[in-house]
Amino acid sequence: MDLSSQCRYRNGPRPVRTLSGVRLPPPGGSVKRIIPLGSSLTALLLTLGLGATHTGTANAAPPPEPASASAPAASAGLLDALQRDLGLTPARAEERLRAEKAATAVEKTARRTAGGSYGGSWFDPASERIVVALTDPAKEDRVRALGADTRVVRHSAAALDRAKARLDTLTAPEGVAGWHVDPRRNSVVVTVVRAERDTPAVRAFVAKARTNGPVTVAEAATAPRTYAAGTVGGDPYYTGNVRCSIGFSVHGGFVTAGHCGPAGAAVRGWDGSAMGTFQGSSFPGNDYAYVSIHSGWWTVPVVLGWGAIPDRLVRGSAEAPVGASICRSGSTTKWHCGTVLGKNETVNYSQGAVHQMTKTSVCAQGGDSGGSFISGDQAQGVTSGGWGNCSTGGQTWFQPVNEILGRYGLTLHTA
Repeated sequence: MDLSSQCRYRNGPRPVRTLSGVRLPPPGGSVKRIIPLGSSLTALLLTLGLGATHTGTANAAPPPEPASASAPAASAGLLDALQRDLGLTPARAEERLRAEKAATAVEKTARRTAGGSYGGSWFDPASERIVVALTDPAKEDRVRALGADTRVVRHSAAALDRAKARLDTLTAPEGVAGWHVDPRRNSVVVTVVRAERDTPAVRAFVAKARTNGPVTVAEAATAPRTYAAGTVGGDPYYTGNVRCSIGFSVHGGFVTAGHCGPAGAAVRGWDGSAMGTFQGSSFPGNDYAYVSIHSGWWTVPVVLGWGAIPDRLVRGSAEAPVGASICRSGSTTKWHCGTVLGKNETVNYSQGAVHQMTKTSVCAQGGDSGGSFISGDQAQGVTSGGWGNCSTGGQTWFQPVNEILGRYGLTLHTA
């Protein structure tokens, strides 16, 4: 929520803005720019709830230009990854991409031609052609004429999908890693953890699954887990339709800005998965919050350098003096540095005053709220608000991290 108001200093007006959050568009909707009130006045105070930023038409990035016909099949980065992970030469990687593009186009037409006899399809790396499964051999010639290879199977894709949907209504034991439709096997594949395959619960689930349709059992070495990763300073998180940034990992969660969400609010991680809950939040008066994290996430004593520098390990929270260099990591403007300009400052946002803030010459923008301020390897605080931007410059304030740790009885996660 971008917040705006006026702030007039004793020596005259001074523009300031708080970095609140970035609002996300509803599904299928568009993002609208929220125009700050009193924008004609020079003393403009915007909450830098650099949690979620309000983006709009005027400031939106232009749409990508269509690729020209002569453009390469893929970026150098993608080609490098194909060579590294699939063991392809540069020439074979480009050929593979062209073949996959052609196969995708053929598959769409072949699916329509197959109609109800369509049994699924897959790309064959050896022939570099699409293979279409059919329950009706009479359709083979028509599908082959489109440029596809064919295979006659017993079950249609629709029948397999129905069988899989019936499995989705069952409760599976932990020894079952998952299930999916495999067109190459013309079956629903139930994957079980190898060490759990013969347990009564797994055997009962497989037996029940086989009553719902064609089932093949596969094995996995271990059970699946999420790759949500750790709570890393500067990374984004989401509360409702607002994006903010993680400040610092603490044992049990992370600290961030209070204006990013109230106590009890649910938090989603960078990948959209459930991440945690605001256990405490204070704003105005203060601008800090503590988020506890769910299983599948873990804390990491790291602040992102976003490629500008190597990621920084956090080794403590010794307070840097005025004049010291300091850097900030946030999910919108990434990594920026400056100096400490003042301490124990009261900042009067439109929602009310926030006390004991530290002022810096570091820039920030919407969506950076809550992000990390660090000096060397020492945690300093979480981004609150400021004025200006990272194109023309500005100043920001942060809530000192030691105050947050003391308020909630937290322990900073250090390396």
